[in-house]
Amino acid sequence: MFFPQFRARRIRASETFRRMVRETTLSVNDLIYPMFSAFGSGIRKEISSMPGIFQQSIEHIVAEAKEVQALGIPAVLLFGIPETKDAVGSDAYSDSGIIQETIRAIKKEVPGLAVVTDVCMCEYTDHGHCGIIKDGDVDNDATLELLAKEALSHVRAGADMVAPSDMMDGRVAAIRETLDDNGFDHIPLMSYAVKYASGYYGPFREAAESTPQFGDRRSYQMDARNRREAVLEAELDIEEGADILMVKPGLAYLDVLREIRENFTQPVAVYNVSGEYSMVKAAAERGWIDERTVTMENLHAFRRAGADIIITYHAKDVARWLKGL
Repeated sequence: MFFPQFRARRIRASETFRRMVRETTLSVNDLIYPMFSAFGSGIRKEISSMPGIFQQSIEHIVAEAKEVQALGIPAVLLFGIPETKDAVGSDAYSDSGIIQETIRAIKKEVPGLAVVTDVCMCEYTDHGHCGIIKDGDVDNDATLELLAKEALSHVRAGADMVAPSDMMDGRVAAIRETLDDNGFDHIPLMSYAVKYASGYYGPFREAAESTPQFGDRRSYQMDARNRREAVLEAELDIEEGADILMVKPGLAYLDVLREIRENFTQPVAVYNVSGEYSMVKAAAERGWIDERTVTMENLHAFRRAGADIIITYHAKDVARWLKGL
């Protein structure tokens, strides 16, 4: 059937009918809000490249966590800025580390909010890489033991889910085995299964103070030119025990996100990363785009491509918009 018998605009002309036939929806329940917890007190330092996002000491983290919960956002993702860093990132797996103390504070003051923790070494090492350095590169297998210790310490402190982002081969299996052996077989694991070496991470490195002091992370993060490899990485993580698969970054990798969605039945998350957030903020501040329109368009693109969960720095604004606030 062709024009004039078929007219697509008959439905589009009515806001009511447009709502009724929408194929993609977005809910506050789809969102996770990332937060940066800094050692000390009285700290609330806005990240210059990420307007509206802060490095915060625990008392401010707790206050914002209460705000997040009040908006209906179900979970936060925690990153830590420790007091000191060393070659083996010892604060990452210390029972009194910044993230461990932050978890305890949130679970005490905001018990209904789910706490997900980033499991990696880059925020805690003095060299800024995601593991132990040997011969100028990250020693994969030596790093696995530390990642497992870190995940276990997070869960013992009260984390509801752990999310390894390091991209070491075998890290999901190492963490899963350690958690299971210590009575935490019920704790889910969200793997950064498909994480690319990307220029979109620039603002995050300011936020987490995790810029590598030498070289880059291309020996362990994925090549941006590869798509089939993403399916292999996701498959391996599922075999090792991942409960949720993540694709990171988001906007430049919607084809990969769709590929993962179509190949696997596990829940799929996408990380709307710092560079994506900062570009929207910068353009909106200059009046070049409408921030709300573009943000919602981006998040609906993630959902349309197959994401069940969206990790985004826009989460609080989006929750307000969805609530009509």
